Amino acid sequence: MKFKIVIALFLVCILSQAFAQQNAITMTVKLNDSLNSLNIQQKTVFYNKSDKKLTSIFLHDWANSYKDRNTPLSERFIDDYKKELYFSKEEERGFTSIKNLTVNFEQTSFQRLKNQSDIIEVLLNKPLLPKDSLVISATYTVKIPNAKFTNYGYSEIGYHLRYWYMAPAIFKSKWQLMSNLNMDDLYIDASNYNIKLITPKGYHVTSNLYQSELKQKSYNEFYLIGNKKADVILNINKKRDFKAIKTKNLLIKTDIFNEKIGYQPSTKIVQRELDFIESVLGKYPNIDILVDKATQSKNPIYGLNQLPKFLSPFPDEFLWDMTMLKALTKKYLDNTLLLNRRTDYWLIDGIQTYVMMEYAKKYYPNVKLLGKLSKVWGIRSFNFSKLNFNDKYPFVYQFSTRKFLDQPLTTRSDSLSNFNRKLVNKYKAGLGLRYLKGYLGDSILNNSIKEFFNKNKSKISSSSQFETILRKKTDKDLNWFFGDYIKTSKKIDYTIKKVKTKGDSIQFTIKNKRNITAPIALYGLNKKSISFKKWLKGIDSTKTFTIPKGNFNRLALNYENLYPEYNTLDNLKSLKNGIFNKPLQFRLIKDVEDPYYNQIYFQPEIRYNLYDGAIFVMKLHNRPIIARNLEINLTPSYATRSESLTGGFSILYNDFAKPKSKVYRTIYGVGGVYQHYNEDLAYTSFSPYVQIQFKRNSLRDVGAKNLTFSLSTINREIPVGQAKSDEDQYSILNISYFRNHRNIIRGTQYSLSTQLADKFGKLIADFRYRVLTGNDRRLELRAYAGAFIYNNTNSDFFSFGLDRANDYLFQLNYLGRSEDSGFFSQQFIMAEGGFKSKLPVRFANQYMVAFNSSIGLWRWMELYNDIAFVKNRNQNIYFAYENGIRLNFVPNILELYFPIYSNNGWEISQHAYPKKIRFVLTTNLTAIYNFIRRGFL
Repeated sequence: MKFKIVIALFLVCILSQAFAQQNAITMTVKLNDSLNSLNIQQKTVFYNKSDKKLTSIFLHDWANSYKDRNTPLSERFIDDYKKELYFSKEEERGFTSIKNLTVNFEQTSFQRLKNQSDIIEVLLNKPLLPKDSLVISATYTVKIPNAKFTNYGYSEIGYHLRYWYMAPAIFKSKWQLMSNLNMDDLYIDASNYNIKLITPKGYHVTSNLYQSELKQKSYNEFYLIGNKKADVILNINKKRDFKAIKTKNLLIKTDIFNEKIGYQPSTKIVQRELDFIESVLGKYPNIDILVDKATQSKNPIYGLNQLPKFLSPFPDEFLWDMTMLKALTKKYLDNTLLLNRRTDYWLIDGIQTYVMMEYAKKYYPNVKLLGKLSKVWGIRSFNFSKLNFNDKYPFVYQFSTRKFLDQPLTTRSDSLSNFNRKLVNKYKAGLGLRYLKGYLGDSILNNSIKEFFNKNKSKISSSSQFETILRKKTDKDLNWFFGDYIKTSKKIDYTIKKVKTKGDSIQFTIKNKRNITAPIALYGLNKKSISFKKWLKGIDSTKTFTIPKGNFNRLALNYENLYPEYNTLDNLKSLKNGIFNKPLQFRLIKDVEDPYYNQIYFQPEIRYNLYDGAIFVMKLHNRPIIARNLEINLTPSYATRSESLTGGFSILYNDFAKPKSKVYRTIYGVGGVYQHYNEDLAYTSFSPYVQIQFKRNSLRDVGAKNLTFSLSTINREIPVGQAKSDEDQYSILNISYFRNHRNIIRGTQYSLSTQLADKFGKLIADFRYRVLTGNDRRLELRAYAGAFIYNNTNSDFFSFGLDRANDYLFQLNYLGRSEDSGFFSQQFIMAEGGFKSKLPVRFANQYMVAFNSSIGLWRWMELYNDIAFVKNRNQNIYFAYENGIRLNFVPNILELYFPIYSNNGWEISQHAYPKKIRFVLTTNLTAIYNFIRRGFL
């Protein structure tokens, strides 16, 4: 019986190929589980669907992208701060070994592209004419990689495979070539597949093709057939980890299953999901869909639902429903619409996000973003707890755009930052479709999506075809959407400026605060209920409108968050005359902005230094979760040990540059501090500054470039009876340039600065280099040079420090900055000379040149070596040297240094050795946050 089924499937496949110019791939594949390899004999029928002669054919061979540390995939991982493939063992990697390749059964030449070893160019002996076809035959072996790299490969229980065979590229005016970058976006034409798969006994096979099994004595044969399929996913496992969920029209094969929910409830949920997706898109062209965990894990629903199950604030059914919906929608779209998702991804991403939003709105209208945490005492009073699940979309977009870190929807996906690729651009695209729905009406948008989907099933298509369909269904202007909204990062931002009551009418003025002109929604509100809603358009600067009075006491813009906006705080205007349009409100810590109030946040903090002891701070600031351009901080505090009031303040303004500028932003700021620097001795500092931050080459670069001008005025208290000196009151102009560029393998950093004061002037250079060697050992090199331009001081207070910087600008986070002995004197911060041992000569009043290095020995254990040349007036150059062991637990956050040998001799054998040990400990939350977020933002 099974044999008859196989024959029938073969006949269906052959007949379908006879009536259409469809690429066809026939393979015999044998799994060798002892070597984790596939032996493949493949025949590919390729049709030239273009109007040009082709002299070569390109094949995507993504199985070869795991070959070594120089492939685009490995380099992409490095940019993402992932080093597993770079330092992988030979047996963990994957590659393709081609034994024979012919075209129309004749030998031909082929080559891999330079710097793209996962793309093969096959040179044709004869040009391939338009509408003609050829046959590429290949015999090759694929070494399967470890699944830990991309979720595709071998694991303890078997194999989960995608992009495991050679597939012809698409020719669309030119060859559409792309390397594997772990984005699951290979652009290939739909093909008819006919596969014979041979596996050892004990394996179960699940795929996205129709299949049948013939069991032999020593092996199993699987016959896999499918028409108009974009690619083939194979799951070859020792256990049956896929379940079949039967719905009315489709069979869902999935390993995303929650046993707590059960089969029947899961089936009802999936049926509801399919009905909803079909209502937006249309009918699915096949009878089954494979929804695998690998796809889901790469496209999770970001948020609190990613917490471990025992901490999750959401019910199991909701979590599984939304998780399955997102994965199912992605498969529904990816399997049907063949767009170039490397360059033309916005529509598919937008439809997926739109489906997610509309589904949650219909079936989970009351679910909060924080889930059940929104009802917990202490949390429920926050505005953040009142956000609905769908509110995360405009919130995340605004979080990025307020920092000017957003990118146009036409930016190549491989040039997007990970944050934008995984979240922001998807959300902006979905919000854009919701925007169109509100502006054009439900039926126009939904009918356009359906028409586009139904016309382009399993066809090479593009988002421009959707644009054509949509424009035909409306007379309204859409240039703003397909122009500025899609192709630029211009930000929508309107505000209501003036409101006047004239008799039975209300006159108001709306101002466009930015450089995009788009339709906006105006609302009349009675308290928080909508009395009327009206769309306004064509406001490129300011425009005055008159409307009749009604049952409303406020006017609002974008009240329902129908479209993404740069700033929604100034969208409300009261009709009542008053000094303040919005009253003042005090909130704890940080929160989401409330458009009804001007908010000031108070944030308790605890800090510490030796002289003040525990410092209880009540920080008052105006910075909500999404930052503002103007930031004000007041930090009154009480120091328990000094029993005194201390504190500080800062005011800064972020001036973001225009998109085409090389400058990212200019920060104008001023700050002041009052704290203790010694027992019962305080200091005050006052520092106005300007910092110019330059743009990175791309948002995928992890690095920074900035130029800073600051003028610091310091006033130190002195003991009673001691005369004041130049060390106690001084002003220093500091000009510095800083630049760094880094990834997980290597990083460079350098700074150039000059300090100018009445009594001295300095030039300083600091260069640092870090690299992980071929055997995954950390090597760090640092060169420091500092010289006085002029020096009229009589002490070492402003001198260069060999083992500890004097920090007369009070910029380093010393816990006990005036200590010469004891535990707090052992704190180490890499600055100036960077030595860990205290040598006979500790300062330089002419110049200092130092070289610091460390190399990994085992895991976080390193060997450090330092040398320095220290020059003081009227003295010979002092040559300093030292070495020891560094325990580098978390770089620049938690480290220990154990001196071994230096100018002092064998320190490890000397008296009171524990006092020579140095430690690095930072309580700077910004540094810790930047360490954690690497490779994502």
